[in-house]
Amino acid sequence: MKVILLEEVKGLGKKGDVVNASDGYARNFLFPKNLAKEATTGNIKTLGEQKKSQQLKKDKELEDAKALADKLEKITVELKAKAGEGGRLFGSVTAKEIAEALEKQHKIKFDKRKLVLPEPIRELGVRNVEVKVYPSVVGSLKVHVIQV
Repeated sequence: MKVILLEEVKGLGKKGDVVNASDGYARNFLFPKNLAKEATTGNIKTLGEQKKSQQLKKDKELEDAKALADKLEKITVELKAKAGEGGRLFGSVTAKEIAEALEKQHKIKFDKRKLVLPEPIRELGVRNVEVKVYPSVVGSLKVHVIQV
């Protein structure tokens, strides 16, 4: 019997897959637990429309992410910190501080984990910081650390 999986079933397939399952397994396990529904022509057509709308949604998110990455390229975030001789900071500038300053100065909210800092910033000056906007889109942001 052909069934459309509504949830991921171990050993059978992922959500949205059309698979062959034995009649007893489908009727006694998959259907009562709402893990699958019968693969009628109407259900298959509905599944196709759902996949198409999900793809459109993903495409829109990707376009928005690319636009945001382009916007971030033009932005400079200024942070003030105390520094000693030679421009060395007392302490460091972390991803959390950059995310807070970005939200405060430019009204763009980002999770600190999306900012890629191999190590905290410990010197005055301008640094480029990578920002993971979307799984396949990476932007760049300028961070300018100035002395208080």
